[in-house]
Amino acid sequence: MTVIAEILVSFFLVVGGIFGLVGSLGLLKLRTTMQRLHSPTKATTLGVGGVLIASMLYFLLVGGMLSFHELLITLFLFLTAPITAHFIAKTYMVMNLKPTDLPETGRGPGWAIYDDAPESETDDRT
Repeated sequence: MTVIAEILVSFFLVVGGIFGLVGSLGLLKLRTTMQRLHSPTKATTLGVGGVLIASMLYFLLVGGMLSFHELLITLFLFLTAPITAHFIAKTYMVMNLKPTDLPETGRGPGWAIYDDAPESETDDRT
């Protein structure tokens, strides 16, 4: 393996490790659920993505073949992490916030998470 290939693979491993470390520390240090969403969905996703890119480059430059496994894992990771964060945030809002706690939207429909719920459910939340 050439020196340039080793530097490139090492770069992505180090960047992935730094993002993973920052994401893990953020998950430990941040206090509320809404604050903790940012660490795993942003930093840790980029960390795992960096390691997977390094693995793809290694197999491409050393083995001479493109590994589709890492490419598919990266694709599914970048597609599912934002969707998961959206569901967690929406669940947190439904479980912990009343409709009156949220600011006005300036539109007729209001907040989408409270449109489908019956009035008795939204008024009894604590």
